[in-house]
Amino acid sequence: MQSGRLRIGTRGSPLALLQAEEVRDKLVAAHGLAPEDVEIVIIKTTGDKIQDRPLAEIGGKGLFTKEIEDGLYDGSLNMAVHSMKDMPAELPPGLIIDCLLTREDVRDGFISAHHASISDLPEGAVVGTSSVRRQAQLRRLRPDVEVVPFRGNVQTRLRKLEEGVAAATFLACAGLNRLGRSDLVTAPISPDEMLPAVAQGAIGVEVRANDSATRDLLKPLNDEATEITVTAERAFLAVLDGSCRTPLAGLAEISGSELRLRACVLSEDGERYFETERSGTLQDAEAMGRDAGAQLKADAGPDIFSA
Repeated sequence: MQSGRLRIGTRGSPLALLQAEEVRDKLVAAHGLAPEDVEIVIIKTTGDKIQDRPLAEIGGKGLFTKEIEDGLYDGSLNMAVHSMKDMPAELPPGLIIDCLLTREDVRDGFISAHHASISDLPEGAVVGTSSVRRQAQLRRLRPDVEVVPFRGNVQTRLRKLEEGVAAATFLACAGLNRLGRSDLVTAPISPDEMLPAVAQGAIGVEVRANDSATRDLLKPLNDEATEITVTAERAFLAVLDGSCRTPLAGLAEISGSELRLRACVLSEDGERYFETERSGTLQDAEAMGRDAGAQLKADAGPDIFSA
């Protein structure tokens, strides 16, 4: 057990704070700590400060992690808690995701006050989302609807919906479940209809690779099944060098001793769609992800990633 107070870095949204509190509570329970032994440190990231432009225009996923990772580097933080779907494919040198909590619902949620599902949307309906993955998949399913950018945390996006900026939007079911607001989901979207983001629903804890004391504290919190599925999905992401500008999706699922991975890459307009599937053992997770990524990279061609 290391001495001194543990410091957990996180973004300041209600959902990010809940996730950090879950890690704190699990650490307290696992090691008999007092709650005051673990401090949650809120850090405002560049991605939080810039709300008027899509992430793809201002630098991608790393905008939600850089300032927090700076705290890991300078030693002011022991660990950082992230939504894994927001993590870049490659982490900065010397930092690793060393713990994954049990994964929540992986599905996207369709949110609308007046329409029951994607198929129920009228022609020309306005749908708000800044996720290039959701945009591309929606355009593939419903090329007749209009997509407008929607940035902000859960509360901000719901307010925009109430103000009539759009007829519908999408939010991850996992986040709404954690906020106790699953009632807001008009309809969960089956992965067969809209494949989720890589690692959607998973909470990861990032640490310095050489910080053995903190890593030892996190070992009891790690969920092996989540680690296996996220490893497969992020291996796929890494091969494609996925960024916020590349519409791609992936989902790995465990059934007994078998792992199934589904993955896809789309053009931004949804007109070009490439998919693949792999099955293997749980030990094959990383190799399956890399193999799926290599196939889709070859099938789609380089132009779809540079668009």
